Amino acid sequence: MNSHIYLDHAATSPMNDQVIAAMTTAMHQVFGNASSIHGAGREARKYLDDAREVLAQSIGAKSGEIILTSGGTEADNTAIIGTAYARAKEGKHIITTQIEHHAVLHTCEKLERDGFEVTYLPVDQTGRVAVEEVQKALREDTILVTIMYGNNEVGTLQPIAEIGELLREHTATFHTDAVQAYGLEAIDVATLQVDLLSVTAHKMNGPKGIGFLYQKAGTPLASYALGGAQEKKRRAGTENIPAIIGFATAVQVANKLREEKRSLYNHFKQMMLNIFAQEKLMFHLNGDREHALPHILNISFKGMEVESFLVNLDMAGICASSGSACTAGSIDPSHVLVAMFGQGAEELRNSIRFSFGQDLTEKDIQDAAEKTAKIVQRLAKK
Repeated sequence: MNSHIYLDHAATSPMNDQVIAAMTTAMHQVFGNASSIHGAGREARKYLDDAREVLAQSIGAKSGEIILTSGGTEADNTAIIGTAYARAKEGKHIITTQIEHHAVLHTCEKLERDGFEVTYLPVDQTGRVAVEEVQKALREDTILVTIMYGNNEVGTLQPIAEIGELLREHTATFHTDAVQAYGLEAIDVATLQVDLLSVTAHKMNGPKGIGFLYQKAGTPLASYALGGAQEKKRRAGTENIPAIIGFATAVQVANKLREEKRSLYNHFKQMMLNIFAQEKLMFHLNGDREHALPHILNISFKGMEVESFLVNLDMAGICASSGSACTAGSIDPSHVLVAMFGQGAEELRNSIRFSFGQDLTEKDIQDAAEKTAKIVQRLAKK
C-alpha cells in the first residue's frame, strides 16, 4: 500500500499500531467467555467492563448505557427497529432526512413496508437540515427522529443539539448516527440531548466488526438479537473481547490526538483547495464550510465524469471515492448529492470525495492535489 496515497479514510481507516498491539496481546491471553463464572471468564469480564467504561466516558455516558454491536450498521438498525417495535402502540411515525447513510434509509424503508410512516426531510444546498423542518414534521404520533451527526459523503454537520432542544418538549425518541463524526468531534450526549447514538471503530483507526449503540437509561428499545443474556439482555451473542479492547484503545488514542488531528485535516483541506485554485481548475466545494467535519473534502470539478476520474486517480496511486463506501460499487448517483442539488445536476457526475486520516503528510497531500489537477486538466471537457 505504500505506493498509494490513501485519501479514503471516511470509507475505512488503517488500524493504529497501539490498537494492533493491544488486540494481539488480548488474542494471546484473554480467551475466556465473559459470561463464564470461572477465573478465565472473570478476567475476560474485567477487560470488557474496563473497555465499556472507556467507551462510555468518550461521550459522557454511563457504562450501562453502552450496547456493544458488530458496527455502525447494526447500531443504526438496533436503534431504529428497536425503537419502532418498542413504541409501535404509541404511534407509527418516524422522521429522518434524505441524506442519511443507507444503514438508516434502508431500515426506514423496511419499516415503511411493515406499516410505519416515514417523513424524509430535505436539506439545503450545503447538505444541512433546518430545525424548522423537523419542527414542522413533528406530530403527536411521532415516536422516533433519526438524524445523522455528520454526513459521510460531504462532511456537513447537522444541528443536533438544537434538534435535541426542540425534542425536549416532545415524547419522540431522538437517535443520531455519529459513525463518521466519532473520534474527531467532541461528543457529549447530555449536551446533544440524544436518547440513542451509533458509532463504529473502523472509521477511527480501530478494528472492523465492532461498534456500539448508546441507549440513554430509560429509553424504550426492543431487542431483536435473541439468545443469551449478554449486554443486559439487549444484544445476545458472546462478546468479541479482543475487538472491544482494540476499540477502547483506538478511543484513548483518538481522545489524545483529537485537536491536533482536527487542525491538521483542516490544513490539508485548505492545501488541496489552494493547489486546485493555483492550477486554475473549475471546481467548487460540496458541503458547508462552517459546519463541517474536518477530514472530508467533497469537490465538484467542472467537465469531469466520475467513473473515468476515479480510474485515473487510482492509476495515479490516489485512493479516493465518489461518495459512500457502501455504494462505491454502484453507478447510481449519490442520494446525498441528489438531495442537495436535485436530479440531473452536474454535481452528480463530477464530484469526488477525499478524506484524511492517520499517517498522511503534507507531501502526500501536495502530491495528490497536483496529480488530481493534472488529471482534471487532461480529462475535463473543454
